[in-house]
Amino acid sequence: MTVGLLVHAFAAVIWVGGMFFAYMVLRPATGALDPHVRLDLWGRVFVQFFPWVWASIVALLVSGYGMIFFSLGGFAGAGVHVHVMQATGLLMMALFLHLFFAPWRRLRRALDAGDDQAAGVQLDQIRRIVAINLVLGLITIAIGASGRYWG
Repeated sequence: MTVGLLVHAFAAVIWVGGMFFAYMVLRPATGALDPHVRLDLWGRVFVQFFPWVWASIVALLVSGYGMIFFSLGGFAGAGVHVHVMQATGLLMMALFLHLFFAPWRRLRRALDAGDDQAAGVQLDQIRRIVAINLVLGLITIAIGASGRYWG
């Protein structure tokens, strides 16, 4: 259980912390840049960050379900907070899959074609999804940290 909790916590920190940094720090800092430079920078950031998100998703799934089945005796032994955390986590993963396979691919194509206007539209779509996922991630972390103490 200890190893599972550590893997789970590290994966959540990497994914949610990365989104927090991107949304709350990097996004405002890039606002003054020339649009072409800003779009190119975001493309480079995502190329570096998305493999970490994929690794985090795998780690979260393996550690989460590993703890449920090997330490808690299955879903019946899991508290309500575990079920809520699972639901919010799976929603986050679904949103990331959409982000990766739709607006991210379109953003890459637009950047490759030098179409800054189309790239900007896709970056705005990604920004919205990241905002939603960031809120969901913070809620999920709060549930994971406090859920065992609920009623």
